[in-house]
Amino acid sequence: MQFQLLDRIEEIEPGSKIIAVKRLDADEQYLKDHFPNFPVMPGVLMLEAMFQACRWLLLKSDDFHRSVVVLHEARNVKFTDFVTPGQELRIVATVFKDEDQKVTLKVTGSVDGSNAVSGRLILERFNLVDRYPEMGTFDAYGRRKLRAVCQELLQAS
Repeated sequence: MQFQLLDRIEEIEPGSKIIAVKRLDADEQYLKDHFPNFPVMPGVLMLEAMFQACRWLLLKSDDFHRSVVVLHEARNVKFTDFVTPGQELRIVATVFKDEDQKVTLKVTGSVDGSNAVSGRLILERFNLVDRYPEMGTFDAYGRRKLRAVCQELLQAS
């Protein structure tokens, strides 16, 4: 299952930095069960939104040459504030170290200028054909789909 948490990409500097936004709407399905009397964005979804922003940065940085970007490791993730309905989580990610397949990024998520989450994410990027030759035909399809979604996020700004 794939789902898109981010609402828009405000800025992207390939190879360097991305600024993306997730607006928490009151009618989001998971809020009905996650602390129903105190609706807040679950920490794991804050981490997922940070990952998705980083993923778009890496995909755009190498012009969608590689069709797969996965989270390899999350380090020093700290949650310091809540994201409540009506608020926006503004994610800023910068490349810290690029070792071709693995890239380390510094990421922060803030609400109204106040830090809500931060950490270092290590992402790995590759093409399916490199690891699973029988799935090589999916790379081209994946790249087309990813380009289209990225364009929609960029246009939403």
